[in-house]
Amino acid sequence: MLRQEPIKDTWAEQRLFNNRVIWALAGMLLLSGLLTNRLIHLQVVEYQRYADLSHGNRVRIQPLAPTRGIIFDRNGVVMAENLPVYQMALIAEQVSDIERTLDRLMELDLIDDEQRERFFRARRGKRSFEAVPLRYRLNDEELARFSVHRHEFPGVDIQAALVRSYPLGSSAVHVLGYVGAISEFDLKRIATSRYAATSHIGKTGIERQYEDQLHGEPGNRQLLVNAQGREMDPKGGASEELFRNRKEPVPGSDLILSLDSRLQIAAEKALGDRRGTVVAIDVNNGDILALVSQPGFDPNLFSAGGMSNEEYFALQNNADKPMFDRVLSGTYPPGSIVKPFLALAGLEYHAVTPGQSVLCEGYYSIPGNEHRYRDWKKEGHGITDLHDAIAESCDVYFYMLAMELGIDRIHAMLADFGFGKITGVDLPGEKKGLMPSREWKKGAFSRRSEQIWFPGETVITGIGQGYMLATPLQLTHFTATMATRGKRFKPRLVTAFRDPLSGEITEIPPQELAPVELANDRHWDEIHKAMAAVMNTPRGTGWAAALGGEYKMAGKTGSAQVFSIGQEEEYEEEEIDERLRDHALFIAFTPLENPQIAISVLVENGGSGGRAAGPVVRQVLDAWYREQKQ
Repeated sequence: MLRQEPIKDTWAEQRLFNNRVIWALAGMLLLSGLLTNRLIHLQVVEYQRYADLSHGNRVRIQPLAPTRGIIFDRNGVVMAENLPVYQMALIAEQVSDIERTLDRLMELDLIDDEQRERFFRARRGKRSFEAVPLRYRLNDEELARFSVHRHEFPGVDIQAALVRSYPLGSSAVHVLGYVGAISEFDLKRIATSRYAATSHIGKTGIERQYEDQLHGEPGNRQLLVNAQGREMDPKGGASEELFRNRKEPVPGSDLILSLDSRLQIAAEKALGDRRGTVVAIDVNNGDILALVSQPGFDPNLFSAGGMSNEEYFALQNNADKPMFDRVLSGTYPPGSIVKPFLALAGLEYHAVTPGQSVLCEGYYSIPGNEHRYRDWKKEGHGITDLHDAIAESCDVYFYMLAMELGIDRIHAMLADFGFGKITGVDLPGEKKGLMPSREWKKGAFSRRSEQIWFPGETVITGIGQGYMLATPLQLTHFTATMATRGKRFKPRLVTAFRDPLSGEITEIPPQELAPVELANDRHWDEIHKAMAAVMNTPRGTGWAAALGGEYKMAGKTGSAQVFSIGQEEEYEEEEIDERLRDHALFIAFTPLENPQIAISVLVENGGSGGRAAGPVVRQVLDAWYREQKQ
C-alpha cells in the first residue's frame, strides 16, 4: 500500500507568513524613521532657511528710482531739472482687443505708428498684468482729449512720472548734454543693479561726465505677490513688516557750474545762426564762463522718448552737424592766432629783438628756392618790427621768424602753452589737436620720403597753417595763459556739488597747472603791448572791434585757410562756395591792466577774423562788462 504525503504544510506556511510580516514591519519602521528624520530636518533643522525661501516666493523686491540731481549755473539759475509729466500705459489683461484699442488711440491722434511698434517691443517679456508704456509724455491738450474718451479704454491708464527738462532749451546744450534711453552699449559700462528702476542715462556733456554723481542710489520696497507674481494687498502685520523693510532711494547730487547763463545766452545771440564757437574763461581760476558751439539742438527732444527715429536721423545727418561739439572735438588751423606765441618764442630764444625790423614786400622765399610764400597784404607791410608785425598781422615777418627759430624751438615753446595736448576739461570727447614736430612726422607717415621735415613746413607753421591744429577751447586756454603771464589753470565747468537733502555745498578748488616760465619776464610786456595795439591802434587788425569801448583789451585776429590755392592764384570770397571760405578767428583778454577774462571766437568759413569774429568778441565782452558793473 502506497504512503500518502500531506498536500498542505500548515506550519511551514505559518512560518513563511510570520517572516514576511516581520520584514514588512521592519521596512515600514525604517521608512517611517527616514520620513520622520526628514520631516525633523526640514521643519526643525532647516526651518529658518525654508521660511526665508517661502517668504521670498511671496514677497517681490521692487527697485525705486532715485531723483536725478539738478544742474545750476554759477548764479543759481536752473539749467537741468526734473519735471512731472503724464504717461500713458496699457495693462494687457484688462484689454479685450489690444489691436482695436491701439487703432482707436491712433484715430484720436494720441499715438502714432512708431509708438505702436515701440509698445509691442516693450511688451515682450512683460507679464499680462504689468503696465507697458504707450506714450512717455502727454501735453495738456492730449490729456484732456483722452480724459473725454477714457470710458472707451479699459486697461489704458495715465501715470505720473519725472522726466529730464532743460528750461533754457538749446542754450548750452553741448555743455549740459542730454539723457536718453539706456542702450546695449551703456549696459557694458554701468552697474546694472544701480539702474534697475531707471530707463535713462546721461549720453553726452555734463550729463554723461558726472553720471555717477547725478544718478544717485536706488532704493527698494517689498511687494506681497501670489504664485503668478501678481501684487496682492497685504493685511495686518504683513503690511507693517513690508513698510519697515522699505529702503528709500538716495537722490543724486546737484551740480553747480562755472557757466554764466546770461553770458552764455549773450554769446549765442552774438554768434547768431552762423556755424562757429565762442569760449570765455576766467583767467584766474580756469572757470569756463561761456561755451558755445553753433548750431545746437533742443535736448528736451530726447527726454522720455520724445523724439522719433525720423527726427533723430534728420538731426544726425544735418549738413551743419548740430550734434557735433565744435569746441572740444573740432580741430582747426589756428592761423595768425599763433603769432604772439611765436613772437614770445623769438624773444626767449634771442632769435629777434623788439626793435629789430625786416622788410615785407608782400612775399617771402626760402634762400635758394623760388617759391613765394605770400602775405595776406599783397603790397606788403614795408619796414616792420615785432610790435607792428603782431598789430598788423604781417605774415612775412613770421615766415622769417619761423625759419630763424626752426621747428624744434617752435615746438618746445608752444608745447609749454599746451599746444597739441588736451586741456583736461571735465567734459567727454576732448581732442588734443596737433603741434607738429620732426618726431611726430616720423611716426605719422609710413613712407620714408614723407617722414622728412621740410623747411617749407616750418615756414607755414609760423602763421599757424600746415599740420598745426587746435580746438577752440585750447585757443582760449592759450589766451588765458598769455593774459596771466604764464600762470595756467585747468579749464573746468563743475565748481561744486550740492547735497539735495541738506543743501550743503562742497566746493571743488581750481587746479593749477605747470606755469610757462620765461628767462625774462619783460617779454610778456612786449607781447601784451603788441596785442593791445591790435585792438587800440588804427592799423591794428582788431581796431574796429574795440572802437568806442569802455574798457581796454588785447587781442589777435586770424584766418585759417580751408583749402590750398596755387602760388599765383587769388580768389574773392563771394565767388567760391561758402563752405570753402577761410575760417575767421579772434582771441582777446580784458581788462588790459589786470586781465580777468579771456575769449576766443571762431566763425566757420567766416573769412576775415576782424570782420566776422571781431563783432562777436565785442558783444560778448560788452555783456560781461555790464555784469561786472551791476
